[in-house]
Amino acid sequence: MTDVVDNKAAHRFELHVDGGTAIAAYALEDDRIVFTHTEVPPALEGRGIASRLVEGALEQVRGRGLKVVPACAFVAAYIRRHPDAAELA
Repeated sequence: MTDVVDNKAAHRFELHVDGGTAIAAYALEDDRIVFTHTEVPPALEGRGIASRLVEGALEQVRGRGLKVVPACAFVAAYIRRHPDAAELA
């Protein structure tokens, strides 16, 4: 997903939609990325924005060869629901 941007300075992936920004915050630990929090502005809720954000973030993480630690409940649930993402955890 090319619309998901890794804002490395802020340690978060971002998805800009309709004037709002959804975020997936993370911390890097050696060869692991720990997703700590996912947030979608209330005006964007219920539109699948968080899933698009996490999908795009995981695509980028896969490309970097990092392992995922899903400390965020949403990221953990996304990985459980998408078997193709399970090898990242």
